[in-house]
Amino acid sequence: MTNSRTALRRLALGGMVLALGLPAPATAAGSRAHAAAGPTATSGAPVRSGSPHSAVDRVADFYGSYVDVLHDSGRGQLADALRRHYLTAGLRERLARWEARHHQDGMLRAEGVPVEWSVVVNDSGMGHCWSRVTLTWKAAGHPHTTRLMVQSDLSTLLISGIRTDE
Repeated sequence: MTNSRTALRRLALGGMVLALGLPAPATAAGSRAHAAAGPTATSGAPVRSGSPHSAVDRVADFYGSYVDVLHDSGRGQLADALRRHYLTAGLRERLARWEARHHQDGMLRAEGVPVEWSVVVNDSGMGHCWSRVTLTWKAAGHPHTTRLMVQSDLSTLLISGIRTDE
C-alpha cells in the first residue's frame, strides 16, 4: 500500500510540475539515478543513492531539491510544490505560523540559501524517524552551520516535524 501511495504522490507531483511548465526534479519522474559526485563512480568519489522506502533518504531528497530550487529561482511555485509533496498538511500549517512570526524559511530556520546540506539518520521509534540535517552557510567568507532535527512519519514517509538541534 505504501508503494502505491508513493507512486501516486510522485505521479501527482510530476503532473503538477508538467502542468506548471516547470523543470522536473529527477525524483518526480519516479526513477532513481545513481549520480556520481565526480567524473565516474569508480574514481573514488562518493556516490549518491537512495530509496523511496527510506524516510531518511526522502528527507535528503527534499532538502537537496528544496535548496536547489531556492538557489536557482527562489521561493515560488516549485518550492511550494515540493513542500506539498514531502510535508504533512499539519507541518505546512505550523510552518506558515512560524514563518509569519520569524520572517524566515521554516524548513531552513534561516533567511537565504545554504551552500551545502547533509542528512543522517538520528533515531526512530513509535512510528517516527528523526533525521539530523546540517545546513552550511557562507556569510562574509566564514562558513557556519545550522543543525535541525527533522521528524518523518514511518507510515507515510512524509516529513511531519522540525526543530533546531541545539
